[in-house]
Amino acid sequence: MHQPDNQPRHSLYYRYQVYPAAPRPKPAHGASVLVVGAGPIGLALALDLARYGVSSVVVESQQQVCEGSRAIVFTRRSMEILQQVGGDQAVTRQGLPWRFGSSFYRGQQVFRMEAPKSEDVRYFPMINLQQQFVEQALLERVQAEPLIEMRWGHAVTGVKRNDSHGAEIEIDTPDGPYVQRADWVVACDGARSTLRQLLGLKMEGASYEGRFVIADIRIDLPFPTERRAYFDPSWNPGNTVLMHREPHGLWRIDYQLPAGETPEQALEPASLMARIDAQLEMIGVRSVRWQLDWCSVYSARAMTLDSYVHQHICFAGDAAHLLPIFGVRGANTGFQDGQNLAWKLACTIKRVAGTGLLDSYSHERVAAAREIIDEAGKSTRFMTPPSRGFRMLRDATLSLSLGQAFVRPLFHWRTSRPHDYLDSPINAVDDDNAMFDAGPPVGTVMGNVKLGTDSFLMDDTRPGFVLLSFGAGAIGADVAQAVVYWRARGVPLLHWEVLQQDEPPASAGDEATLDVSHEAATPADRAELPVSVDPDTLATSGPDRVVRDPAGRVWDSYGVGRAGAAYLLRPDQHVAARWINLHAQRLNSALGRALARH
Repeated sequence: MHQPDNQPRHSLYYRYQVYPAAPRPKPAHGASVLVVGAGPIGLALALDLARYGVSSVVVESQQQVCEGSRAIVFTRRSMEILQQVGGDQAVTRQGLPWRFGSSFYRGQQVFRMEAPKSEDVRYFPMINLQQQFVEQALLERVQAEPLIEMRWGHAVTGVKRNDSHGAEIEIDTPDGPYVQRADWVVACDGARSTLRQLLGLKMEGASYEGRFVIADIRIDLPFPTERRAYFDPSWNPGNTVLMHREPHGLWRIDYQLPAGETPEQALEPASLMARIDAQLEMIGVRSVRWQLDWCSVYSARAMTLDSYVHQHICFAGDAAHLLPIFGVRGANTGFQDGQNLAWKLACTIKRVAGTGLLDSYSHERVAAAREIIDEAGKSTRFMTPPSRGFRMLRDATLSLSLGQAFVRPLFHWRTSRPHDYLDSPINAVDDDNAMFDAGPPVGTVMGNVKLGTDSFLMDDTRPGFVLLSFGAGAIGADVAQAVVYWRARGVPLLHWEVLQQDEPPASAGDEATLDVSHEAATPADRAELPVSVDPDTLATSGPDRVVRDPAGRVWDSYGVGRAGAAYLLRPDQHVAARWINLHAQRLNSALGRALARH
């Protein structure tokens, strides 16, 4: 029987709680979605599914949140995703925001990175917070959500069935094994994914030779919150050291190991102490006491599965890809995986999507991973040269940087950013995307705009597609009818109206009424109609949200020159279509394609 460690883990700053192991279900009832792994990606995914009314069971082999700080840098895009599931405030309340990075060589600062922050974004480009606190914030939301069942101390041990009808997963617990039936399974079980191994899946990509020690120490240092990179330090020649400030008086130090040194050798207390002391002395900090909180060894890997959907088992986060830490891509990429998958899985479960919608999840997110691998590979080869030739090139760049300014931008730390789904199979193909001179193109994340004090365009977190129209009454009766049509068929579709002047929002008239009775539906549509239809969804009473934009800042940001333009935003906030002029047929075509219905 599975026996997880039930002793609280040690930490200088975080008080671990051991959660009781969930009793073995007798008999195990079926689950709509089984989420394997209660890390930040698994918890956020379960919360996102709940927004769409989809229940889930989350199983975690341990009985505590993660050991050690692990992921500590969360990007603006991750914060926007956390805002949707209700975890952003806890992060901003405790975290340390930043947007600069400094690179040093032979005691000289050779590059200063600056990530821009405009008034039209709510969050800083990056914020530092130990992963335990992020997991705790999400867990508190999970515990309050009736659609999520949390099972601590339940370890996946086998896959009994995985076919077109669902999956059966073998699970072991402290009081014995059981088999969990699920319509869908999502593997969020990390870099050593048990489910990935059980299915015999192999990753493509590269594993770099360079190994790093990661050490969290408690110490008071007189440096700002930023990323600090030290190339070719005197105590570790030819290698790289990274430093980050963390909350609660901690600093993260990552230093590269000499070739041939084993992890066991690297983590010996005498070795750790000598190297950390040497780094502190190099930056001018001498005779200052520090305490070690946690340490580990990791390798730089850039690998991905070639598909994230295997029958009824999907993969997300580190279970799907292993990405270099340079550019804070691991957890931040995982959050984007989960957000992309959640709405597509919900639409599939609710039978409002075509069979190819989940294929688009794999298409989009594998492409994102491969883009990251290509970009991060450049940074990784600079940080950890894989050959003598790369090392010579790196060393030449470092030397030139001391006196030649044109070389210094090569030190730019390309941070994680949202992938643009420009070639997605669910993008609109007959819209007016090419006719816009500005604004977010199809496939990109919607642009945020500050609307007032502590108010932004992206703050509305209700789940679903958004029809964003510009001008009072910009959508005609035919479009209003189409909105009713799709809502009646269970598609979450909201209408936001952006008004430049202080004019009343449009309200739909009687001509915007549509017969959506079962009798009027085609046989194919009839099968997709929900069991019951909320009468409120059949009313066309005007927009769901009115955005007041008297200065026209939203209009400008979206490249809208006149009333009548519209955007269709996907539930994951990516643009699905945009039009100079919109009519019902064009909306129907774009929504049908976004749902892989044709």
